[in-house]
Amino acid sequence: MAVKRNSKDILIEAASRLFRIRGYYGVGLKDIIEESGIPKGSLYHYFPKGKEELAIEAIIHTKEFVIDEIKRGFDEIEDPIKAIQSHIFHLSEVFGHSENLLGLPIGTIAAETYTTSEQIRMACHEAMEDWQSIYVKKLLEADFSEKRAKELSIVINALIEGGILLSLTAKNGEPLQTIAEQIPLLLINK
Repeated sequence: MAVKRNSKDILIEAASRLFRIRGYYGVGLKDIIEESGIPKGSLYHYFPKGKEELAIEAIIHTKEFVIDEIKRGFDEIEDPIKAIQSHIFHLSEVFGHSENLLGLPIGTIAAETYTTSEQIRMACHEAMEDWQSIYVKKLLEADFSEKRAKELSIVINALIEGGILLSLTAKNGEPLQTIAEQIPLLLINK
């Protein structure tokens, strides 16, 4: 049974996609309206504070989507090294196809707005921390110390974000594949 999406959800999904691809300043409200097919009045009804308010909701939407993707893979593979490797190999396939216009999950919007919007910066920061907490949990299950798990979660997240950028610019998944292949070396010492 298909889930019926409401106008607000459609606006958030369209904004999320556009912000990932073109960044905050490369997207206007008109672009979001055109992409979503939702009337202008509905946009202002759901987001009376405008673009910044919609951007924050789009970041939260993207964050939750990424969390679901990571958790789904981690639920299937118990071993943390193999689970993290598999996750990154999967990303290499997704971001390795130039016809998939996905952009950076939140990297573009974070880089563009960290000095101009404290609310967007915080939403991006919270997304990164939430993603890292999933890596921490997986590493703790494998008897890594809490300190080491937290440190490694930052490294893993940075490798993934950088690997996505490199894969997008190379128009192939090789950078992410290389990162995935190096994960055992990174996680060998608890």
